[in-house]
Amino acid sequence: MLDKAVSLIKQLTEAGVALIALAVVVQIIFGTDANANIPFIGGNVIGTITDIVSTLGAAGLVGLAAVAVLYSIFNRS
Repeated sequence: MLDKAVSLIKQLTEAGVALIALAVVVQIIFGTDANANIPFIGGNVIGTITDIVSTLGAAGLVGLAAVAVLYSIFNRS
């Protein structure tokens, strides 16, 4: 039962990462112009990712540790 839940969470995480990648590509193609009516992108995806990276970079060693933890979580098999 727990294995099924973990498997579902992994699949949802992979789907979420794929959607983020798609949103970045769509935003690169169409831009962030208000006239570009992109249904599922409600904001500035690239700007948000840049802000997250900037915040982690400003945190110094703590930010680097957070990135390492996130990296290890996403690369589990």
